[in-house]
Amino acid sequence: MKKRWIIGGAIVLGCLALVGLTRLLPINRAVLMKLWPAPKAERIVLAGSANSGRIIDCNGGWFNDGKMTELIIQSRKTTNGWDRPERITIRNCRIRGAVRIIGMGRNGQGPAVRESSVKRGHTERAQAAAPTQILISNVEIEADTLIPLYLAPGVTGVTLENSKITGWSCSTALYLDAESANNSIRSNTFSLQARREIIAVDGSASNHIVGNQFDCLSHGGIYLYRNCGEGGTVRHQTPHHNVISGNRFSTESFGFWSYGIWLGSRNGKRSYRDDDAGYDFGSSVDNRDFADNNIIAGNVFVPPDARAVRDDGQNNRIDR
Repeated sequence: MKKRWIIGGAIVLGCLALVGLTRLLPINRAVLMKLWPAPKAERIVLAGSANSGRIIDCNGGWFNDGKMTELIIQSRKTTNGWDRPERITIRNCRIRGAVRIIGMGRNGQGPAVRESSVKRGHTERAQAAAPTQILISNVEIEADTLIPLYLAPGVTGVTLENSKITGWSCSTALYLDAESANNSIRSNTFSLQARREIIAVDGSASNHIVGNQFDCLSHGGIYLYRNCGEGGTVRHQTPHHNVISGNRFSTESFGFWSYGIWLGSRNGKRSYRDDDAGYDFGSSVDNRDFADNNIIAGNVFVPPDARAVRDDGQNNRIDR
């Protein structure tokens, strides 16, 4: 696979693609096309503090000439700790592929994430190691299987604004992973087909999801939960003090058992929930989501639907 490094030192893992199950399934051609393996994406990596302050402005054109690309912003492990990039701006671009922001690990199961998670203070370590203050403004991400925007464990201070997410994802449109916090998702349009909810708030806290348009909700809109036990990683932070307000949800596309907003969508209902057992803190002690003390206000659901908001947490302020 072709790689282009802006600064080296990072190890980038591939994304799992869907395989050709289509021979077994009596489904239409459009669905068949989506079950074949995803096209290979060129990876462009902005690694470490040497990229701090970088501005990428495409002036309305395609990033990387419109080729399938996974743009990765990530920290580098050094002998002195984690060297992270800060204050990166991506604006006025069309990106065919995905953007992923990575600190200790690509996801919650990364070896360094897991190693840190079995000690107290993990949330603070993960946040100190991860990229911060990343601005994505007036950008269209056209997804093709890869999750269009993924904020890996510990990422803070990311703003996605005035942007559009289109295409098709094998998972969510936006993933806010464990121990991430203080991110702003505002004035965007999510108009893509996804195999899961549009935004996953997985053990992520104090985020603002405000003034967005959600067009396709066949598997749900915004779900808050904690992915307890997966990969043996202890989840420390809960999905709390998030603000979800002023968003517009098109409920006509609701699928069976879908919700516009679901506070506490898992609560330990996973086979791997006890894979992090043996510690006296975090999800090792209690697998519940604790999707508590969030604010849900001023959202519009068109047409109105009884499944607009489901609250399986506590002390949440809900005013649609």
